Amino acid sequence: MVTDFAALEADATAQIHRMRRLAEDIAAIKVDHTSDDATVTAVVDGAGRLLDLRLTEGISRLSPTEFDSAVVTAASVAAQRALAVRGGLVEDFNSKVNKQQQGEQ
Repeated sequence: MVTDFAALEADATAQIHRMRRLAEDIAAIKVDHTSDDATVTAVVDGAGRLLDLRLTEGISRLSPTEFDSAVVTAASVAAQRALAVRGGLVEDFNSKVNKQQQGEQ
């Protein structure tokens, strides 16, 4: 059995590049969501971590319960959207890897 080490190395290098690109794409995810009344904007990353929380003067009209709800809802919606983007990237990556393993390009 003869092994083409150059082809094996090229495949491994290509796989590493795809993995790095996936990591970079995930790291670049930033999603924001603004409440319906535009008083609260939450910004999250591809892991769903809160990066920024912006508040307008309109929060002064909210009760503490309404304020809590607006913050939690904005952060939750932003996180759900960010994780959906991340999921799409991972799904695309897995699809390409599976096609390559099956001999497709």
